[in-house]
Amino acid sequence: MLGFGSLFLKQLEYQAACYAMFGNYQYVCVFDPVQSLISGKNGYKEFLDELFPLPYHNPVYTFNNGRKMQNKPSFVHLHVHTEYSLLDGAIRIDRMLARAGELGMDAVAVTDHGNMFGAVEFYDKAARAGVKPIIGSEVYVAPGNRKDRSPRSDGLPNAYHLVLLVMNDEGYRNLCRLVTMGHLEGFYYHPRVDMEILKEYNAGLIALSACLKGSIPFLINAGRVDAAKEEARRLATVFDNDRFYLEVQANSLPEQKEANMVLREISNDLSIPLVATNDCHYLNREDAEAHDVLLCIQTGKTVNDEKRLRFSSDEFYFKTEEEMKNAMPGFDDAVANTAHVARMCRYEMKFGRYKYPRFHVAGDKDLNELLTEKGLKGLSIRLEQKAEKEGALADEVIAEYNRRLDFELRTLHDMGFAGYFLIVSDF
Repeated sequence: MLGFGSLFLKQLEYQAACYAMFGNYQYVCVFDPVQSLISGKNGYKEFLDELFPLPYHNPVYTFNNGRKMQNKPSFVHLHVHTEYSLLDGAIRIDRMLARAGELGMDAVAVTDHGNMFGAVEFYDKAARAGVKPIIGSEVYVAPGNRKDRSPRSDGLPNAYHLVLLVMNDEGYRNLCRLVTMGHLEGFYYHPRVDMEILKEYNAGLIALSACLKGSIPFLINAGRVDAAKEEARRLATVFDNDRFYLEVQANSLPEQKEANMVLREISNDLSIPLVATNDCHYLNREDAEAHDVLLCIQTGKTVNDEKRLRFSSDEFYFKTEEEMKNAMPGFDDAVANTAHVARMCRYEMKFGRYKYPRFHVAGDKDLNELLTEKGLKGLSIRLEQKAEKEGALADEVIAEYNRRLDFELRTLHDMGFAGYFLIVSDF
């Protein structure tokens, strides 16, 4: 018999599997593993409050919901890491939305590393703030099979970055599947997907080529421009040649500037559009130092350790449209394309109603019929067991049990719970 801990793990695995199969969001994505490592119900949030104390920027903002905006910006941030990019992102959702409203941006994306932990909170708060929420994730893509956990003999990365943005309901379900499969099947240092499942579950998703750790920028900086072009062609084909964008960034790193110029050439050669991002990890430039402390905590290093992970620039903040254009002269089309991508993303998260996973039945049998059949069979077995213990049962006792079963089955049928009870019947 399984112990409580094993049962708990088994239930988590089952829920995650249901989520991968049926797109039931609440099973996995909202779980924040850091909460189990830091004491207190909101330990991680309290920790970030200490790192980025209030008062923070302007305490009150007016959002652009329901009113006309003058000189409405054409730039939208499509690559943003919040506090849910654990010990890496330092952007609090409330403050990000306030800043977006202050800048007149009517949409913003959240693309946390390999997870969707903040999706529900982000969507709910953004909708209330009058800012269009774009749900996404920066996923890790294995160079080969996601299930291969052996280190690469050539010293190359075991995963490359790729930004995925949700366009519609199908895209949301597919991103849920990809993120879950990355955790359950592809975890090797990071939750990894691969080209096999990207080809199968890409519908309703927009892809951006990501930062310098994306496969295309990586190949460019390795001097393999032809290979980068082939990789761009391959990804464009996976995303139907109209849902893939080459991502140029405004972080002012020398290698990024070089990559941007080559990405422009690839864009022209292959007719793949550019899109501008800033890979935001903190809200304001002055937060760079606090973010550096966060990275030290992640890697177990001190700020005085010279051989540690660090960002070599303080440019990874939530920039204005003007700052983006100034940082990337000649890339106005990439800046403008962000608004086009935002318009393509039309997913609406629905609250206030149950979302049960689907239970698939072979043939034409109805779920209610199957539940009734199993219920009657189960009752028959239990009545036999009761008779063996207590002797023959009176007709009125059997009739009472049947009346109770009929009442309970009708209640489950009326509420639409048949599928759920069929799934959990083998727990």
